[in-house]
Amino acid sequence: MRIRTALATAAAAGTLAAIAAAPAQATEYSSALKIKGVQYDAPGRDSNSCSTGNTKDEYLTIKNYSARTTVNLKGYVVKDAAGNRFVFPANHYLQPGDYIKLRGGHGTDSDANNVVYRQNCNFIWNNDKDTIYLYKSSGARADVHSYTKSGNDRDGNGYITYHG
Repeated sequence: MRIRTALATAAAAGTLAAIAAAPAQATEYSSALKIKGVQYDAPGRDSNSCSTGNTKDEYLTIKNYSARTTVNLKGYVVKDAAGNRFVFPANHYLQPGDYIKLRGGHGTDSDANNVVYRQNCNFIWNNDKDTIYLYKSSGARADVHSYTKSGNDRDGNGYITYHG
């Protein structure tokens, strides 16, 4: 009886130590689609000119982390902390393991090139800090991440990786 109690106590202590040592993580939502990363600060001097600007160089990468399920992006919503939003207007299917880059600026959406354009030349992500929300077409939250330039972009390249 003492051995079982001692083992149970040791196991519980080990579990508590492991929990205390684990870093705080973002809340996980039940969604196959997750934010893989964000190029929140486009290289070069920011210019939202549709003809000569660099909003196409600001992008959000969304990946289907499911092993078996294909997901249609139609109706999914991407939003920032200020309420700027983009709704995927058309069918765009992500196979398991596939990803899409949601870019600023104008362009032609392409399944083959894994790109969707916001058809808007304004930047959406702040260069110092922001929060990125991804909502399913049902309205349920699929993923969310906040960042600060000083806290999350250790190499200073304007890109942050989530979910690997």
